[in-house]
Amino acid sequence: MAKVVVMKTKPETVLEDIEKAMLEAGLKDALDSNAVTILKDNISWHMPYLSANTTPWQLEGTIRGLKNAGFGEIVAVHNNTVVTNPIKGSKLNKLDRIYQKYGIKELYNFLPDHIKWVEYKPKAKMLALDKIFPEGIRIPEYFVGKNIVHLPTLKTHIYTTTTGSMKNAFGGLLNTRRHYTHTWIHETLVDLLAIQKEIHTGLFCVMDGTIAGSGPGPRTMIPHEKDYILASSDMVAIDSIASKMMGFEPMSLPYIRLAHERGLGTGNPSEIDVAGEDVSHINFNFKVGRNLAARAGHTFWFGPLKGLQNLFFRTPLVYIFVFASFIYHDYVWWPLVGKRIQKKVRKETKWGMLFERY
Repeated sequence: MAKVVVMKTKPETVLEDIEKAMLEAGLKDALDSNAVTILKDNISWHMPYLSANTTPWQLEGTIRGLKNAGFGEIVAVHNNTVVTNPIKGSKLNKLDRIYQKYGIKELYNFLPDHIKWVEYKPKAKMLALDKIFPEGIRIPEYFVGKNIVHLPTLKTHIYTTTTGSMKNAFGGLLNTRRHYTHTWIHETLVDLLAIQKEIHTGLFCVMDGTIAGSGPGPRTMIPHEKDYILASSDMVAIDSIASKMMGFEPMSLPYIRLAHERGLGTGNPSEIDVAGEDVSHINFNFKVGRNLAARAGHTFWFGPLKGLQNLFFRTPLVYIFVFASFIYHDYVWWPLVGKRIQKKVRKETKWGMLFERY
């Protein structure tokens, strides 16, 4: 039976609590202690926006848990996006100092001298990727034969309703043309999980719900102090329980239902052993909503202009949208809305104050 550990925590004990949650969720059985372990953090935005990105305590607690459990070589792999700078994001979100403290090597999957991309032919039948990339599916060669630990945040998403461990593979396993997949995003996440199960020696997830995000994520959200840490070796199950806690019916979300139906994990909450907190009555009542970027995206990926997406997103015209998104997020929403929200979070929440101390 799939198991998800949901633990209530506080700043004074969060590092120890993360380690306890990892062990209770079956860390030692899920990963190969003789293999290299990849840390895949989640930097949805380079701005220091709590609820959007992996937190420093989430990262530090996970590293300590791995090291104390006897795992040897640990390496972080970062990805680039059209609107997020991972190097800037790691610095502003205070992740870089954690990697330095514990001597974790950092690799970037978009730098040719760091990671080589190779064609991969999945054994599992693909739902979408083979059609989106008929020239061949390419993955980072470095990922093959290694453990991977995902570090997502408990939050909503404009295209998938909720996002977590399965969505966290989107940046790591797909190159900069991953925006081709947005119309088929749910099928893509299921395909990526199938590939992960073929190439990795083990999968594990530590999800941060200390500051969770509601709204048009993964960036422009309202942070909510919830005080939870989740851990599991079942990527579908942890996304299911997180979605349920946010107030959504997990099996109504296509990426969870499809993964469950294909036997890639357990998506039905009634079939998941939830250890720690009783989540049966938890409902954050989170909403996705729409912002300017979401409205534009839905028009082109799912709406009336869907048929023109090859013209707009597979030609140099895509840079118009990249530039518009960058301007909107970094020079409109952040200075006018986001910066003020985060200033309040840093001053008025215990997790914001912990972030300030890192």
